[in-house]
Amino acid sequence: MYRENYINSLRTEMVDMVRVYLSPVALKYGYSDVPLETTIKWRPMVLILGNYSSGKSTLINEFLGADIQAVGQAPTDDSFTIITWDESAPPDRPIETTEVRDGKFLLNDPEYPFEILKKHGQRFASHFRLKKVNSPFLRNLALIDTPGMLDSITERDRGYNYQDVIGDLAQLADLVLVLFDPHKAGTVRESHTSLRETISARTFEDRVLFVLNRIDECTSLADLLQVYGTLCWNLSQITGRKDIPTINLTYSLRAATVAQARDPEASSFLYHLQNQRKMLKRSVLEAPQRRLDNLATFIETHSERLDHFLEAMINYRMRLRKRRFRLWAAGTVAGLLLGGLAAVWASQWGGFGNLLDLPVLGIGLTAFLLSMAIWKILPIRIMARLYHRKQMRHIDQLIPLGNQTRKDSWQAVRGLVADYLARTKGAFSLAEVKSEYKSIHKVCIEGTREVRVALNEVSDILKDGQYEKEIPDAEDE
Repeated sequence: MYRENYINSLRTEMVDMVRVYLSPVALKYGYSDVPLETTIKWRPMVLILGNYSSGKSTLINEFLGADIQAVGQAPTDDSFTIITWDESAPPDRPIETTEVRDGKFLLNDPEYPFEILKKHGQRFASHFRLKKVNSPFLRNLALIDTPGMLDSITERDRGYNYQDVIGDLAQLADLVLVLFDPHKAGTVRESHTSLRETISARTFEDRVLFVLNRIDECTSLADLLQVYGTLCWNLSQITGRKDIPTINLTYSLRAATVAQARDPEASSFLYHLQNQRKMLKRSVLEAPQRRLDNLATFIETHSERLDHFLEAMINYRMRLRKRRFRLWAAGTVAGLLLGGLAAVWASQWGGFGNLLDLPVLGIGLTAFLLSMAIWKILPIRIMARLYHRKQMRHIDQLIPLGNQTRKDSWQAVRGLVADYLARTKGAFSLAEVKSEYKSIHKVCIEGTREVRVALNEVSDILKDGQYEKEIPDAEDE
């Protein structure tokens, strides 16, 4: 109980840090269309992807301990389904779906983090839903079931951009399971695009687990090894990684029981792979722990990007201020010379008397003020426009890019900085930006360090063995 309370408290503190310090700046400058905390304030989520025959629904049912999702060899469900815990259900009630909500409800309810999916339109909303299930497996996390990926269906045929939806969900998820089955150890077109382009761009590599499911359908251990080798080769080609990605092996215990009854000798190798099922289930159940790490990474990433965004804005205005000061100084000197010449002319040739007479001084002052007004209207405005155009052409010079980390962060906000400068023409308050930068920089340096210290304390709690007691054994079916 102490561990759970500590984790919930730490999670709340991190969400509050984002809400108080990061979101106001992100919304003000167009860094985000919605408050940043809306995507992290809900419970940990596990996104499950795969070809239509990869056994996603079967695996989910295995986790939940009941037939919640429809299963079949052909495509059975073309909806994105959020499966979450129903804490109001009586504990003695059989595991079942207790409530179903449609996509419009999900996209508009502030309790859930799916506001960013509104942009995908009504067609997507009609293929988006939530199920509440009273399975203890869901006590600390939610599962996201997805439509199977096919060769014959394009994003246009679906009525929404499938890859964009997958990308947004991958960004929200704390863990992504990518499932394959022995009959399709290769990859179809949509899964190739998802792995090669979408997921790699929207989430971190360590959040993605590759899973070879339905291994109970292999006829022998030799058959399994052949399928495993084929999948390893295909994934190494798709992901572009030099090393072969780890592939988790799993199967449905209920389906395997049927197979073993039919041919005990052929499926005897499954006995030696039970630990693989246990490890996969444990990885999913550790989503709450992953959520803390992901929240820390979320704060580090966005605070650093906003830090660079504001740094670029400050440098833009500071350089403009220096140029204006130099130009004003030159204009002042020129104005004083012009005013002096006008006063000399008035005293000697204009017939206005002595150089110190008030009419003469008035003529000199008038000439000075007139020259300064002309200087402000023409040279300074022209200089500001030329400076703005130059900075837009060489926008990468606004901040120093001394290492790869800064380059990556800057690349993420570079376009946003350009858009904001183009929209405002550089007319914004330097004092406000400096104040916001000070606050964001403090989060970037001190806040993230404090978060990591707190996460180390959580790790110490896990080492004490409390975590082991709270996670049920994966074989307790």
